[in-house]
Amino acid sequence: MSLATLDNSRQTSQHPSLPTASITLFNAKASKKLTFEQIGHHLNRSEVAAAAIFYGQAKASSEDIHNLSSLLEIPKPLLEEQLGGFPDRGRSVEMPPREPLIYRLYEIVQNYGYAYKAVLNEKFGDGIMSAVSFSTKVEKETDEGGNDWAVITLRGKWLPFSRF
Repeated sequence: MSLATLDNSRQTSQHPSLPTASITLFNAKASKKLTFEQIGHHLNRSEVAAAAIFYGQAKASSEDIHNLSSLLEIPKPLLEEQLGGFPDRGRSVEMPPREPLIYRLYEIVQNYGYAYKAVLNEKFGDGIMSAVSFSTKVEKETDEGGNDWAVITLRGKWLPFSRF
């Protein structure tokens, strides 16, 4: 089993805007040898939502802070201080992204974004899919040939544009 961790030199240079809490959380995660799936289960959140807290892209609730403190054995006052503010979303990745996996996700939007938009507009009308009223999950599928496939589901509330 491989764990997502921060290699202090390489990862922090790729993410110069990571909050202090990221290093605290990732160090404890590595020490405990926990996956985001395990952490998400403990938080009663998805693994992606748990990872977003670690990268400073999601707000941790007081319950999240309590549960992270007990699971990772980090003093609660320290986590309250480091996770108490509001996230500064979207700053940790430069555009276009250079990390290959993140770039491929960006490339999907580059190549299929207008196709998604056209199909969504035909089905729902003029509007946008929310990234605030939103959920996502990642699944692993293996076909008959033994090939692994990544399945990413994006689920966002449809927000019609209003007339004014």
